[in-house]
Amino acid sequence: MARTDNKLPFETTLMVRDCCLCLHMQRAARNLARIFDEALRPFELTNGQFSLLMSLNRPQPPAMKDVSSLLAMDRTTLTAALKPLERRGLVVIGQDPEDKRSRLLNLTPEGRKLLARAFPVWQETHAEIERPFDPGAVDQLRQHLRALS
Repeated sequence: MARTDNKLPFETTLMVRDCCLCLHMQRAARNLARIFDEALRPFELTNGQFSLLMSLNRPQPPAMKDVSSLLAMDRTTLTAALKPLERRGLVVIGQDPEDKRSRLLNLTPEGRKLLARAFPVWQETHAEIERPFDPGAVDQLRQHLRALS
């Protein structure tokens, strides 16, 4: 139904507020980010930095494109996110010997130690967040979120 006065009724605003998946996802994501940022503050990490370090915790150093894909970041954003971790000596960015154009991302021993110290705090925080949910509900939520991503 087209409107000629270019105004939406307030009821439309309320309907969008109540049913917009994007809005609810953004609100939940911001809240979760704040919770994890606070929990990881003693390690001088943000939740995004923790996730980035965790994505590098692999038997072989991943290529930047693989990490970028996993974290749903463009390469420019990933490069910017890596800089403070590199300055802290937690990550080393090196050239792929098999493809000189590609970069490999490596956790340093210091990065591995910090990640190992931060992980129990992440785990405890995660358990606290999941506690109020019914059994299986969080797994179902994860499944739905993966479907959207």
